[in-house]
Amino acid sequence: MEQQSLFSVISPIMVGPSSSHTAGAVRLGLMARNIYNAPFLKVKFILYNSFATTGFGHGTDKGLLAGLLGYSVDDSRIKNIFDIIKNEIDYSFEYVEDISRFPNSVDIIIDGKRKISGDSIGAGEIRINSIDKFPININGNYDTLLMFYKDKPGMISRVSDIIQKYEINIATLHCGRNSKGGIASMCIELDMPAKDEIVEKVKALKDVFFVTNVRKLK
Repeated sequence: MEQQSLFSVISPIMVGPSSSHTAGAVRLGLMARNIYNAPFLKVKFILYNSFATTGFGHGTDKGLLAGLLGYSVDDSRIKNIFDIIKNEIDYSFEYVEDISRFPNSVDIIIDGKRKISGDSIGAGEIRINSIDKFPININGNYDTLLMFYKDKPGMISRVSDIIQKYEINIATLHCGRNSKGGIASMCIELDMPAKDEIVEKVKALKDVFFVTNVRKLK
């Protein structure tokens, strides 16, 4: 009798047997897709610890790639994703043991341009904890305005003023920087999606060099 991976088991709400290794992996891929927000040709996944040692049997590799390509957690095509995409995307996987990282952790490097790091924390829940080594905190439960800019006084008030003029409530706001006056990040969770006009106005602010509207996961 032919042996089957546990990943071939399909439940009504997700493909695969593990919420952390399969559904969480798909959601991490989906969130990386929402953050990058552009077509891509090449991706490298670095899987850590439990993702690295047991992820193959749970379809973690397939889930990550499928999520990055926009597949939902309950899409039965995920288990055949490598055959479906064939040579359309250049993808690779690396497996690492690192006790400083969360047990179910991954780095997603897209087109060699953007490194998105995240964890699958259980029950299908995730967190994105850094982008290009900048600490952030995105869990996919809110629409989020994400930006990088030159650290200087007044930027938080300028951005929040733009958002408030559209009567959108700010749920949380997190900032980080690599050094005083260096590059800073701002991650603003919103109660509703930011309008395109908000994104364009934030982009137009002096010393802002990256802005993206990260859609919440469904």
